Amino acid sequence: MDEGAEITGVTGVTYPIPKKYMNRFFEGKDVFVKPATVWKQLRRGMKFVFYQSQEDTGFVGEAKIKRIILQEDPMKFFEIYGDRIFLTKDELKGYIKSQERWRSGQKDRKKLWMAIELEDIQKYDKPIQPERFVPAGGQYIRG
Repeated sequence: MDEGAEITGVTGVTYPIPKKYMNRFFEGKDVFVKPATVWKQLRRGMKFVFYQSQEDTGFVGEAKIKRIILQEDPMKFFEIYGDRIFLTKDELKGYIKSQERWRSGQKDRKKLWMAIELEDIQKYDKPIQPERFVPAGGQYIRG
């Protein structure tokens, strides 16, 4: 494991993903995109746990983090990853618009977005309920 994990105890991350998008990861999509939250302690090889939100909630699978890329314009991720991204271009445009609504008063500062490239994606047999609530921004997994 990475030296940073020994110091912080961080071994991975989980983010809520609506059920309607979740199966895409188990059917060939391997790039997760969202505003850059809960990422600074992540390293290649750490665990990415899929938390299914909105219905039938719980941890439904996991993967290993292969690479993390930060970008001010999330649409540029399509130049790198194409249709490997779990959202379509139109879905991502809608997501960007929904994020802009929450940012009133922060027009000057550009928001970073992240793409997390995944490998070794595995689906669990049944959802596992988390011990703690998983916030919208995601949370580190420790231990």
